[in-house]
Amino acid sequence: MTHTPARVATPSDVDAIVSVFTSAFFHDPVWGPAFPDKGRRAEQAAVMWRVYAGSAVRYPWTLVTPGGEAAAVWIPPGGVELTEEEAAGLEGKLAEATDAATARAIMEVGERFEAVHPAELFFYLTILGTHADHRGKGLGMGLLAAGLERIDELGAPAYLESTNPANLKRYEGVGFGVRDEIVLPGGRTVTTMWRPGR
Repeated sequence: MTHTPARVATPSDVDAIVSVFTSAFFHDPVWGPAFPDKGRRAEQAAVMWRVYAGSAVRYPWTLVTPGGEAAAVWIPPGGVELTEEEAAGLEGKLAEATDAATARAIMEVGERFEAVHPAELFFYLTILGTHADHRGKGLGMGLLAAGLERIDELGAPAYLESTNPANLKRYEGVGFGVRDEIVLPGGRTVTTMWRPGR
């Protein structure tokens, strides 16, 4: 697989990463309906993506394409997606952007994800997205390959949750296998996937 040039994201990339994720997940089977007001979905979802992107750049494992068209957030073994302070403040920020019930439902998705995390240490691909304007060029998969190459050098396993069934074959193509399924309220299914260390 040809590699997309990748670089480690810095705090100056956060705006671009938020834009990528807001666009990439606008129609996602899980994250789209999580923000039911389509007219305001982009601005509301951006509140959530900003918290995650802003937090992720503290680790040298958030990768972006040179022009910021795609981004991949990896949390290293033993790391956390959000600091305690960020996690404690997220529901309030979401409630302010949407409403209390919507915010609680979004938080519950994250709680269900967390409840089934493997016990062992792993690299956690929490978010991978390509801006809709740049889809179909292999940028996201190229970033994934670049991240996995770094992880393979360490011999570490990797884990992810796929919110879109359309992506399962892509992940299987780079060595991930289906581990479990999480059924969310409303019946949407999220597939967890594991890739052993190499």
